[in-house]
Amino acid sequence: MIQIRPVSDLRNKFPDIEKLVNEGEPVYLTKNGYGAMVVLSLDLYSQLTDGIETALDEADRAAEDSRRMTHEDVFGSLRRKINVQ
Repeated sequence: MIQIRPVSDLRNKFPDIEKLVNEGEPVYLTKNGYGAMVVLSLDLYSQLTDGIETALDEADRAAEDSRRMTHEDVFGSLRRKINVQ
């Protein structure tokens, strides 16, 4: 069941929220009736972000290995192609 609590419960009922989070339930916190944040266990957060971190690391490595073209390289090549025709 989705757990929606006022943000004040984080301070006033921390043990209850901690128990839910440790059981694998995300807890949605509201402030003035609007969604403010979600509290997750470290394990659940890690599961959600591990793939993203790996993909970002791979993208960084690919960017380091690739040849970067300058503005002049790109548009010079296009100009040459246009002028040949």
